[in-house]
Amino acid sequence: MMAALLILGGIALLAFGGDALVRGAVGIANKLNLSPMFVGLVLVGFGTSVPELSASLQAQFSGATDVAVGNVVGSNTANILLILGVGALIRPILAVREALLRDGLALGLATSAAILFLFYSPLPIGWGALLVGGLLLYVLLSYVLDRRRGDKAGALHEAEAASTNAPENWVLAAGFFVAGLTGVLLGARFLVSGAVTLAENAQISEAVIGLTIVAFGTSLPELAATIAAAIRRQGDVAFGNVIGSNIFNAAGILGAAALVSPLDVADRVLREDVWVMLAATAMLILFAFTGQRIDRREGALLLGLYGAYIVWLAASA
Repeated sequence: MMAALLILGGIALLAFGGDALVRGAVGIANKLNLSPMFVGLVLVGFGTSVPELSASLQAQFSGATDVAVGNVVGSNTANILLILGVGALIRPILAVREALLRDGLALGLATSAAILFLFYSPLPIGWGALLVGGLLLYVLLSYVLDRRRGDKAGALHEAEAASTNAPENWVLAAGFFVAGLTGVLLGARFLVSGAVTLAENAQISEAVIGLTIVAFGTSLPELAATIAAAIRRQGDVAFGNVIGSNIFNAAGILGAAALVSPLDVADRVLREDVWVMLAATAMLILFAFTGQRIDRREGALLLGLYGAYIVWLAASA
């Protein structure tokens, strides 16, 4: 019972904290007159991944490496199959081709590099630094390219920043930021603690717990943002949010977790789950390139595949 309460409380705090943190950070950035393109690219893209970062680092500090890795792999899979699936069912999600050419390529490279590095388990600290360095290089190059006049990828990042409904008042923005950060940190601690306790009590592997409960909980901010964007007919923003979040997850969060201590990866994750993540990433890029959108039929397929994956994980647990 205590484990369930910790998990539910952690998920609720992550959902609240993730949204409040992004809105507060964007509000502060706007007051500082930072470029909307930079705000959309860095603060929104990274901000929606803060719950994953907090949970994975908390798991690493607690010695629950399988939860840390499972959270990243499971979150990236859920972002594509579950979140874009739900968003496409509400309204077909458009893909900006110019943004897809650059950010889709970055996603493919980040996902492939993460999988390659995970096979060298335990992932050493130096390789974690390479992943984080690659992410920083992507952000720098993206920002330089976004500043080109008429760049559609830059326009998409500006739309991402505008979609946050950030507070305009300094005090309110700071309040959102502090409350959001507190919620994310506490939520990650509660969620990981409850997840590890549940794994021990139910004799379920920590990797499966990370791939399911923890991954779903940390993906809730992306789910809420995607549903809101779909309702507002901003499918391109939803698409950009998911791609940006997955890039930050694959490169930044795995890299940051490895910087804490070498990452040991469960055999089942290497044998099965990283390939599910890679296949989902390939499907996303394929759907967007062939039709420049994800329609309701493709959304239903993504959602059905996620349901099948969860059933498979439950059966293997």
